[in-house]
Amino acid sequence: MAGIGIGWRRAVALAALTASLGFAEAGTAQAESVLRIVPQADLKLLDPVFTTANITSNHGYMIYDVLFALDAKLEPKPEMVDSWSVSKDNLVWSFKLRPGLKFSDGSPVETKDVIPSIKRWAARMPAGQTMMKYVDDIVATDAQDFEIRLKQPFGAMLIALAGPENPLFIMREKEAKVDPNAQIQEYVGSGPFVFAKDEWAPGNKVVYKKNPFYVPRKDPPSGFAGAKIAKVDRVEWIYLPEAATAVQALANGEVDAIEIPSPDLLPVLRKNPDIVVKVIDHVGTQAIMRTNSLVPPFDNVKARQALLYLVGNQKDYLDGMVGDEKLEVPCWAVLVCGTPLATKAGIGDWPKLDPKAGIAKAKELFKEAGYKGEKVVLMDPTDQHLAHVQALVTADKLRQAGVNVDLQAMDWSTMTSRRPIKDSPEKNPGGWNIFFTWGGGLAMDSPLTNIGLPTPCDKSNWFGWPCDEKLEKLRLSFFDATTPQAQKQVVEEMQKRFYEVVPYIPPAQFLAPTAYRKNLHGVLDTARLVLWNIEKE
Repeated sequence: MAGIGIGWRRAVALAALTASLGFAEAGTAQAESVLRIVPQADLKLLDPVFTTANITSNHGYMIYDVLFALDAKLEPKPEMVDSWSVSKDNLVWSFKLRPGLKFSDGSPVETKDVIPSIKRWAARMPAGQTMMKYVDDIVATDAQDFEIRLKQPFGAMLIALAGPENPLFIMREKEAKVDPNAQIQEYVGSGPFVFAKDEWAPGNKVVYKKNPFYVPRKDPPSGFAGAKIAKVDRVEWIYLPEAATAVQALANGEVDAIEIPSPDLLPVLRKNPDIVVKVIDHVGTQAIMRTNSLVPPFDNVKARQALLYLVGNQKDYLDGMVGDEKLEVPCWAVLVCGTPLATKAGIGDWPKLDPKAGIAKAKELFKEAGYKGEKVVLMDPTDQHLAHVQALVTADKLRQAGVNVDLQAMDWSTMTSRRPIKDSPEKNPGGWNIFFTWGGGLAMDSPLTNIGLPTPCDKSNWFGWPCDEKLEKLRLSFFDATTPQAQKQVVEEMQKRFYEVVPYIPPAQFLAPTAYRKNLHGVLDTARLVLWNIEKE
């Protein structure tokens, strides 16, 4: 393809891809339709409760279904639920499952599967953890009906159950009763596709087939809600970590879509008349820099505050991660700019300072934190552009501030497997000080679903484990606020406290397009690329 020089490694990768695809075609009935996409990362962890990695949630969306989902208007709609009601005192939520739901092994979906699925999800995910603070019990009244009984009213119930970023996937009772801190070993859901475990090749390919037992809703697809009809027989995720190789494969028709193409190659894609480059997530994405708050130097709030001054006006991060002003959203609103709860409260002088002044202030704060030159380990997932650039830019800025940086290159899956390690790097070679990721705006825009916001001091929160009871109390008070004005006031106080204690740093906000060939139809506007409803000519 014009404009891209293909090195020998790319040529080898494409040759291997072509051979792999040829083999797949040879062994597949000619009438079988196959959708091939380049996913955002390699899939290694398969349990969407055990990890919050987006690639694992994407895997979950393929094979599992949910009780509720957000439609295109971001309103919660029933999915596996047929009907529901709330008692007059708002303390009992009653739900009835749709008739005929089955898992891909043919077994019926019943409340004995649903209730432990809710409890397992709620043990690890922020929305579920918050919800359970209000829950007295979850009980089955028969095989198709269950109740969530509350200690006090919780108006965000449907939002919690419909959250799209760390979804409540319904598993069989067998998997749902697995310890949430351990990984399940079987992957059987009631969603539109079936995971072909025997064809899974980590580092290369993931295969899904149409689920013959899936029972779609009658509603038309809308956002994450409605019918999730598999309109192709087979889906293949082809992992191509080199961005130019992925673009070449898309241009040649060897793959049909790239979930998150590298920003620096978007101009090349836009010039190709056979390719559509489209923003399907109109809320956007928030970059995340997360520190390990349990170990030095970031157990000291001054060191965390220093990072605010290193990031400053976010320009270096936006230039590296995006490089297109139309897709860049400079923003320090914790709950995402352009959303109803966005505010400027608590934002200090760091976005306005000259970069040299920001570095000087960071040096001062590191000194106040008692930093004395110890190694600071940054996990750098080189196969993930959005995280990799954050790591490189942060490493450079830390070095300018006099920090002894240990930038450790790895793949995304290795990084996600190391995030649960609480030990310092000095005690454990898998330990870390900073990792980088990103969160969809539809999750980060709410005190309920923002995964980095909870700060309980029992270490039950997200990796990094920041502890601040005042901030956590403010976050929970949001759910007691009964008017938009009262909620906004809580958010303003919450953000002020956030930037005093710094649970995480948002280095950027941006829009991330998807690229696909024009022979695909039915790509939905959602916060992430979903693969139901897509037809291939």
